[in-house]
Amino acid sequence: MGRWKRFRLEFKSYLYGKTLVPEVEGGPQPTVHMIWTPVPQSVTLPGDQKEQRWEFLTALAESEEVVQKTFCEGMSLIGSGSLYLSHTQAWAALWDGCCVDVDGPLPFSQAIYGCLYYLLSAIPPLGSANVPFSGISPGGLSNGTSGEDYWGHVFWDQDTWIYPNILLFYPEAACAILKYRIQTLEGALHNAREQGYKGAKFPWESAATGREVCPEKIYGDEEIHINGDVMLAFEQYFCITQDLKLFQQEGGWDVVQAIAQYWCSRVVWNSEEGNYHIVGVMPPDEYHCTVDNSVYTNAVAQRSLKFAIDLGSQLHFVVPGEWKEIMKKLKVPLDKSRCYHPEYDGYCPGEPVKQADVVLLGFPLMYPMDPEVRRNDLEIYEPVTDPQGPAMTWSMFAIGWLELKEIKRAQQQINKCFSNITEPFKIWVENSDGSGAVNFLTGMGGFLQAIFFGYAGFRISRSCLKFDPVYPDDIKQLNITGICYLGSKLNFTLTKEKTTIKMTKSSPDLHLSVLEVVLARTGEHLSLKEGQSVSFFTTAGWVQKESVLP
Repeated sequence: MGRWKRFRLEFKSYLYGKTLVPEVEGGPQPTVHMIWTPVPQSVTLPGDQKEQRWEFLTALAESEEVVQKTFCEGMSLIGSGSLYLSHTQAWAALWDGCCVDVDGPLPFSQAIYGCLYYLLSAIPPLGSANVPFSGISPGGLSNGTSGEDYWGHVFWDQDTWIYPNILLFYPEAACAILKYRIQTLEGALHNAREQGYKGAKFPWESAATGREVCPEKIYGDEEIHINGDVMLAFEQYFCITQDLKLFQQEGGWDVVQAIAQYWCSRVVWNSEEGNYHIVGVMPPDEYHCTVDNSVYTNAVAQRSLKFAIDLGSQLHFVVPGEWKEIMKKLKVPLDKSRCYHPEYDGYCPGEPVKQADVVLLGFPLMYPMDPEVRRNDLEIYEPVTDPQGPAMTWSMFAIGWLELKEIKRAQQQINKCFSNITEPFKIWVENSDGSGAVNFLTGMGGFLQAIFFGYAGFRISRSCLKFDPVYPDDIKQLNITGICYLGSKLNFTLTKEKTTIKMTKSSPDLHLSVLEVVLARTGEHLSLKEGQSVSFFTTAGWVQKESVLP
């Protein structure tokens, strides 16, 4: 912020300030307006009273008109004695559509509730579809010491780590996150042109314009997997909602097309190997830079192109032939002799790794591989991953071990997360030594993914929502309320013996409203109807539109 102006009015203070130096030349210079009731230095409880309530109000907005209106609404609620009640009612409505109850260790339940609370606090208010949203930073609105909270910038943390949990419960809020990327597409197009490429290159650190605002040039230049991370979020949204409007009318296709164009201009043909390479990048593992063929970067680029091809065909757009050619021939490194994925060309097993990287191929990318390769990736990278690395890492190892039904090994990884949780309010720190961002939403998002995509075994695919429950013996039951799929709301009650799925609300879209559960082991089909439940012996399966194969 630039210069501030402050006024003391009767019973309230008013402060506003305007950004003096825009993000880029000619860019927006937003104004922040704040009105608040001053908080006294001290308050005294009268000796003849056992309790007393003091209420203080702060309103924030980008215009004087809105901040005045909001402040007056708040003061009116205080005057009627209903400010606190309105707050609790709003939260009750939010929790009603999104809840996870665990019959298990109390610290585990507290960690889940804490993570959900802080993630829900960071999303736009429900029912505010037309209100501009500026994305989610790794620390939300937290303010740590100098350089610890990323200045409120938006990274892949939003799209890869935080977003999937929100999507499962509140697709409307997930859509607002995607619209932030649509709003900043012009900046991403500029980034690509500036680097000499076509299409769009989303910034490693994003703010108001979509231009690169990372203070260290190498990250903005090389950590290009962010493009694939953004595309994966769009793909997951499409799979969960089948919302064509976002892509046909609201700019979603422009993002998809621009990312596909970028990958095509970013690859180089290698005649010796007979495939396409992506060279000079930084993988998610930031201990290495300027490497060739980062396995995660190439795999997520390949998935981006596949989604662009499939969506373009469904929307009846002409799909360039080079998209298909590059998708098929893009190198994804695999050491066939050792049956594992090298992190990049020339990686030697044993080299230290900062954070989850290759293990992300199994989830969230669901890159096809033999179980032996999946196991070897976990075995090779787990011991060399920095134990002081960022908090979200261990959840991805846990998900991998749960895929392989190695429950004890998975639980060892889950337990590592608890060293990042601080008391008494269950706020996460980025690193287990207490350094880095505070209120680290990224770590919380990873932890919740270990519950939803690990213990419950959810997988989002084009044709269905898969489940495959597995969890340790100290958890007797897992209740997940409010999973949204194709416009319907589903509750999952999971025990080791029995699984129950209840449809609490069916989709208003008749084309999507008829769902069924299919059991993987027997092939049995169980129809889902609003207000009714289906139960079966716990096994893997999926939810789909009736009579559609996975």
